[in-house]
Amino acid sequence: MRSSARRNLRNRSAKSRLHTLEGAYLKQLSSGKKDEAARELRTLSSALDKAAKTGVLPRATVNRKKSRLALRLAKAK
Repeated sequence: MRSSARRNLRNRSAKSRLHTLEGAYLKQLSSGKKDEAARELRTLSSALDKAAKTGVLPRATVNRKKSRLALRLAKAK
């Protein structure tokens, strides 16, 4: 398998997982379950950091996304 194909597969898989985690977080937030949403945010933040570490997403993008998601949780409380 070519290196580019291997990286593409890894990146797509990681991004898919991030979208799934973000959806779960937003679902908890919209249903008013703030404790569960906070737990989901911690999981999502960890996954975003790992994506930045492995080069799937740029560090600045991850920091911006984490900041905006945390603001949404703070506004909901």
